[in-house]
Amino acid sequence: MGEQAIEYGDGTRVVHAGIPAPVDGQPLRPGPVFAAPYHLSGDPASTPYGYGRDANPTWTWYERALEELEGGPAVVFASGMAAISAVLFTVLRPGDAVVMPSDCYYSARALAQEELAAYGVEVRLAPTAGDAQGALLDGARLLWLETPSNPGLEVCDIRRLANAAHAVGALVAVDNTTATPLGQRPLQLGADFSVASDTKALTGHSDLLLGHVAARDPQWAARVRRWRKLTGGVPGPMETWLAHRSLATLDVRLERQCASARAIAEWLLGRPEVRHVRYPGLPTDPSYEVAAKQMRRFGFLIGFELPDAARAEAFLAACRLVGTATSFGGVHTTAERRARWGGDAVPEGFVRLSVGCENTEDLIADLAQALG
Repeated sequence: MGEQAIEYGDGTRVVHAGIPAPVDGQPLRPGPVFAAPYHLSGDPASTPYGYGRDANPTWTWYERALEELEGGPAVVFASGMAAISAVLFTVLRPGDAVVMPSDCYYSARALAQEELAAYGVEVRLAPTAGDAQGALLDGARLLWLETPSNPGLEVCDIRRLANAAHAVGALVAVDNTTATPLGQRPLQLGADFSVASDTKALTGHSDLLLGHVAARDPQWAARVRRWRKLTGGVPGPMETWLAHRSLATLDVRLERQCASARAIAEWLLGRPEVRHVRYPGLPTDPSYEVAAKQMRRFGFLIGFELPDAARAEAFLAACRLVGTATSFGGVHTTAERRARWGGDAVPEGFVRLSVGCENTEDLIADLAQALG
């Protein structure tokens, strides 16, 4: 009888994901490989490592780690937008239609509406809430989901929408940046692609740009990999090595971040200055029922509204522990008034708070003095 597979917990999995078998005298984790060409004689197919735009051993170890967490072969890219672009331009052709959230990450929408549309792709938009995209699937080639959405934190039912999309012959991609594979697993919920900006919580230290695509079907992963090779959206080995190193602490980081986010969201509900607190883990949140069904953790992002732009800016300026910055998911707590960028349908006083790994009580005290 063969050995029975052991189901390890998330903390164990992220520490060991993608790590090669031990060899005496070798480091526990291989160092980054810096190479453009490699020694290559005879048949080029004899090794995957011939030229640095095609493959790199450092990518290989990290992609194996991602595959273990996502449940499908993964391809790493130089940024989250490079990963998003790879799926959109690999799947879609002139005359196709893509259904996207009207409230998803602005750059993804801009890429579709400005670039894909110029190539003859029909772009259909509908809100994330209420699974509204399901009404636009007829004749579509690709359904693009983002749940929880950024920055509004709306949630849609991945499995329900994936089933509806597949019924009409469409593929399904989920931007899983805000949840991470430890928060929800889109491939297990029926999606064909799981896409993320690894710049955010997956690596969690706000010191690198990276992204990845995981696919349920290895053939689609191969097509995405070929897109990377031909377009050159390749990551640097140092960034990839840092990402793999940082991945090991994902479970412990999320444990603190999500617990603090829940406590802070509940505290914000009692503040008279604060309006419309959004956190999928609050039982009173409109997204809670669906989120509880498909998410394993509710995340570290909180959205809330202050009376106007001036009040929001004053609050951010008064914070001592909360840095004013874009992006999210790092060990340092950050926040920003999202309307300052334009492109998102949020009120002028809307604040997106990314909860870090500081002590919960210290963060609440800092928020209290800043609001006061």
